[in-house]
Amino acid sequence: MQLLRDSDVLTVGALSEALEVSEATIRRDLQGMHERGLLERVHGGAAFKPDAMPEPLFADKQEQFTEAKQQIAAAALAMIRDYDTIFLDGGSTVLKLAQLLESRRHLTVVTNSLMAAAQLMESGHHLILCGGEFRALSRTLVGPLSKPILESIAVDKAFMGTIGFTLSDGMSTTDANEAFTKEQVMRRAKQVILLADHSKFGTRSLVRCQLDRPLDVLITNAIDDKLRQALADQGTEVIVSDGSC
Repeated sequence: MQLLRDSDVLTVGALSEALEVSEATIRRDLQGMHERGLLERVHGGAAFKPDAMPEPLFADKQEQFTEAKQQIAAAALAMIRDYDTIFLDGGSTVLKLAQLLESRRHLTVVTNSLMAAAQLMESGHHLILCGGEFRALSRTLVGPLSKPILESIAVDKAFMGTIGFTLSDGMSTTDANEAFTKEQVMRRAKQVILLADHSKFGTRSLVRCQLDRPLDVLITNAIDDKLRQALADQGTEVIVSDGSC
């Protein structure tokens, strides 16, 4: 990353020579770093991407802002009623919500998250996994193969995660297939509810997740007054996890 910051663009060969490892190793590492949003893959090498929010490893995400995520999940749980049909997106905050669903009865839960599915497999809820390509970084099933299932169902509430969020771009992620599946879900939801801690605001990642209407609800642990008012003006309900609205 430091070499890229200094040079903006570097070839695989130049990186291999500078770091004294094989070109095959460099290619594998560059692909992994691209998937995390750390850099942009270009023909024959990589380019520095200064304005994009990278995606942490899932295990790392679970350790970040743990208390805030638990508070957000508790506030989200209050929106779920017995017999609801809900979608659970990938992401560590949404996983916190999945861990609380034993207090509800007779839910139908649709998810592309293998972590959420593992949490719920013995819950007694009706569990539906959408298909797709396995994405190891987020531990989700994503991409065009998820479309046939998602376009055939409708959910009451879709609980979504994000890598970054800005007023102009909305939700964003590091992977086009992940964005594709998120968009399919949001089209089929009566309510789209974003669970995002304060660190996500004002940052954007590589791929925008397009929503053809204003976000219905944002649940967070903290938000500045300017963003909060702007969201309210466009019709988004903002819930802060200390209980204020």
